[in-house]
Amino acid sequence: MAVGSETVMVDQVPFAPEITVTKPLSLLGYGVTDIEIHFLQIKYNAIGIYMEKEIIQHLADWKGKKGSELAEDDVFFDAVVSAPVEKCFRIVVIKEIKGSQYGVQLESAVRDRLAAIDKYEEEEEEALEKVTEFFQKKYFKKDSLITFHFPAASRTAEISFATEGKEEAKAKVENPNVAEMIQKWYLGGTRSVSPTTVKSLADNLGTMLAQ
Repeated sequence: MAVGSETVMVDQVPFAPEITVTKPLSLLGYGVTDIEIHFLQIKYNAIGIYMEKEIIQHLADWKGKKGSELAEDDVFFDAVVSAPVEKCFRIVVIKEIKGSQYGVQLESAVRDRLAAIDKYEEEEEEALEKVTEFFQKKYFKKDSLITFHFPAASRTAEISFATEGKEEAKAKVENPNVAEMIQKWYLGGTRSVSPTTVKSLADNLGTMLAQ
């Protein structure tokens, strides 16, 4: 579904076409995280990726490329992640799990990516432990919302968690390497936790780059 003025439904979860954190951000990618167990597809989360439309100015090298080509191009997604524009990822829980399970998945994905490029030092370990602790005692009921906000001006991340009308819990990731790899967990091209989200983002950015 094209990004327009209507609400986008992702597996029965509605995503607004635009949200404002500090400035208006457009829904440029969406999808799910899922795994297959005994030929059954189990969906865990619906994902909405919001960004400033100005991101296009940082992706001029890919003008004229089709979405299908961009989806396979990890260098393109590196450029998306490092573009100095505001981004916000909204993760809506479809299947209930313990927050600790989600935290462990995030921790191992981020740690492995950092270790692979020799950037997993004591500072990164400490920052990642704080993120894991943040999720440790949470319970992800259906429709709970996890938000990752990446400000344009700094290489940090803000995490928030909201469930069933309780007050939002928040945490901050001050370590730029950890913040970057959380982005790459979702937007890591061919290594993303959500291939459907990557494909949708590639299609939409491809269309915008063709204009």
